[in-house]
Amino acid sequence: MVPLSFAGHAFLALPEAALYWPDQGALLVADLHFEKASWFARFGQFLPPHDSEATLDIIEALVARTGARAVWSLGDSFHDADGAARLDPKIRDRLISLTERLDWTWITGNHDRDVGDMPGGRRVAQMQVKGIWLRHEAEADDPRPEISGHFHPKLRLSLRGRHVSRRCFVGSATKLILPALGALTGGLDAGHGEIRRAVGPGAAALVPVADRLLRFPLS
Repeated sequence: MVPLSFAGHAFLALPEAALYWPDQGALLVADLHFEKASWFARFGQFLPPHDSEATLDIIEALVARTGARAVWSLGDSFHDADGAARLDPKIRDRLISLTERLDWTWITGNHDRDVGDMPGGRRVAQMQVKGIWLRHEAEADDPRPEISGHFHPKLRLSLRGRHVSRRCFVGSATKLILPALGALTGGLDAGHGEIRRAVGPGAAALVPVADRLLRFPLS
């Protein structure tokens, strides 16, 4: 876990594409896209069917590692409106166990706005904690500090003839975008115009490695 300072608060960035807020005891995750594989299977495109289990494994491990008392999921937690209903009963039971044990909040995203009953927790459109707004998609015109997801940012580099791609955070003075945690999520280049427009000037891709946070300015 690597220290990350944002909007006057101390966070810990995790290489597993999550953010821990020690003062709140909260684990922040984004774009889980539970049941993405089963959605594709309905249209004849078969992907490994264990994405929800793999994603939940990561969350459970991070909760244990950080000692988090809360989980705040920043939208697109399910890949589509029927995603929660398609959960394997064993995965659903594990997820309900977590949502009952923790202060769990689902923030609504564009993929999961029409999901029916969520497996526990509470649902909100957005929330504010200690002056920081938590929402699914960054609002470029809002000057207030904000943490969001939606874009699945990835840093892509060419090193010694090799192409390297890593999930990354993207941050500026008032915006912080989390990478997607879901096991089957793709990614948008951190320097893409839509991301740069959302975060404003002075943004950088942030990659937690070992004991430090690497910063790559996005020009």
